[in-house]
Amino acid sequence: MTVVKIVVDAYAWIEIFLGSKKGRSASQVIQDAELVLTPGTVLAEISRKYLREGAKEDVIRNRSKTISESSEVLAIDEEIAVVSGNAYLQIEEKARKSRIDKPSLFDAIVLGTARVNEANVLTGDVHFKDLPETVWLE
Repeated sequence: MTVVKIVVDAYAWIEIFLGSKKGRSASQVIQDAELVLTPGTVLAEISRKYLREGAKEDVIRNRSKTISESSEVLAIDEEIAVVSGNAYLQIEEKARKSRIDKPSLFDAIVLGTARVNEANVLTGDVHFKDLPETVWLE
């Protein structure tokens, strides 16, 4: 399945950097897409994760550079902010019903970015499972 527009979640980028099977699948989706978008918040989310794990700053900067060279990094504008707020309420309710941890605001921004740009979300994060926008990494 070729996806025309894709918003790449931190989950997918991390799998790519791990070189995992999911990461290879994610890389293929990105290569096949006509437009690849990454919310700027994903860079912060990835940075936080790697700093917690003790990664050096130059590694984090290199990975952020890879993301920036492989996709268009988007800032939050007024439209994305409003749509993301509504998306958060939706996925928070879904998480409650599914008895999983609450989603992060980062998750909602990824989903809001996808909705504003009429794109799909590339992820394996359980908060996105079964949403119509999701391209699920197995």
